[in-house]
Amino acid sequence: MKKEIIQVKGIIVPPSPFNHIVKAGNFIFLSSQLSADIKIHKILDGDIKKQTKQALENIKFLLESAGSSMDNIVKCVIYMKDVKKDFDVMNEVYSTYFKEGKEPARVTVQALSPIDKIDIEIEATAIIPGR
Repeated sequence: MKKEIIQVKGIIVPPSPFNHIVKAGNFIFLSSQLSADIKIHKILDGDIKKQTKQALENIKFLLESAGSSMDNIVKCVIYMKDVKKDFDVMNEVYSTYFKEGKEPARVTVQALSPIDKIDIEIEATAIIPGR
């Protein structure tokens, strides 16, 4: 199985040593996404609802750029600053991105971000169908 880095035209290359998208076989591994505009690498302000939506929109954009989609996510890992306080609101937004009964496997853990105003990060693993 070959590892391939997928560069997406129009987004900023991360300043840290990682890539947004790594493909291995028919799997796509995304680095965790947060409430940032990845086209200009700017952290956006907002509550957990806005932050969750932005992270998922980033995931959607990256997957589509790599030839996949939200329907092909097999697992998400969600890192939240305050699971007890924000879990229900996060779930409310998260559920709008997946068809009922077709949701991916998921892990949600409480973790602090190195960036103070970030309350959530979401990473995803998906497949490219038909390969």
